[in-house]
Amino acid sequence: MYPPVPLYDRVVSPMSASDLFRVISIVFAAVTFVVLGDTAGKLLTADGVDPFIIAWTRFALAAVFFLPFSGLKLGELSCLKDWRVLLRAAFIAGGICSILTALKTEPIANVFGAFFIGPVVSYLLAILFLGEKPSQTRGFLLGFGFIGVMLVVKPGFGVTPGIVFALVAGVCYGAYLVTTKMTAGDYRPRLLLFSQLLVGSILLTPAALSAELPQLDVTVSLLIAGSAFGSTLGNYLLVIAHRKAEASLIAPLVYTQLISATLLGILVFGDWPDIYSLLGLTIIVLSGLGSLLATRRDASRATAVVERS
Repeated sequence: MYPPVPLYDRVVSPMSASDLFRVISIVFAAVTFVVLGDTAGKLLTADGVDPFIIAWTRFALAAVFFLPFSGLKLGELSCLKDWRVLLRAAFIAGGICSILTALKTEPIANVFGAFFIGPVVSYLLAILFLGEKPSQTRGFLLGFGFIGVMLVVKPGFGVTPGIVFALVAGVCYGAYLVTTKMTAGDYRPRLLLFSQLLVGSILLTPAALSAELPQLDVTVSLLIAGSAFGSTLGNYLLVIAHRKAEASLIAPLVYTQLISATLLGILVFGDWPDIYSLLGLTIIVLSGLGSLLATRRDASRATAVVERS
């Protein structure tokens, strides 16, 4: 089920401008839906709903509603024997539980600041385990984007339990991105999404059953549904994106999540960005654009070398 040749032996054809724009659009839509889900989750925790209840409902409700559209065939359940599929689901379940726990006690800026260790983790793991060899330029641009994130969120990084949970969420998310890349070529996107929903709901059931159930009213019910829908659609779009581009390319694009988070912060929480945040957002955009240009340049060079040989 692994590729027949190492990933670093492959020659990636240069993306056309339309393909690059498509990847950017997919990733931005994906992270925006994820932020919407997390925003609903934070509102729920503010109402006293247990983070494990929120996480479990994300997986369980989404699995039930998505099943008729998954195109699942009974024989495809054998994918649950694949350790990569199980590990991928465990990473996303752990990441969602951790970030919801962090949002319960910490300011959203600090949580997102710690959480964005994820793209760096994804970048490093893609090199170590996927055989990807991104250029030094792209590594520099990833670090440049991370500086922009720091300017946006200005986290204190105090060693509090909430910050630790946010860091754990970021590490889980980075590992989830890489395991998604590991499996994206072997399974249908809808099958991958359903597998993580099914496995995640099973893993979280014991913790959810032990938590105090919330009083369900219209507001809580709508927020739970919004949390589940946003997270599910966002992660499905990320699977699509990983079928079209390298994990080391998608890593800096995930930083665009800060744009969505800033806009939602204004609309939902009334948090207007200051001059440092605006500067940070500009750096993030430049980092993502630079990474895309570097990818096109590297792919063009690789193709030229093959054509000459």
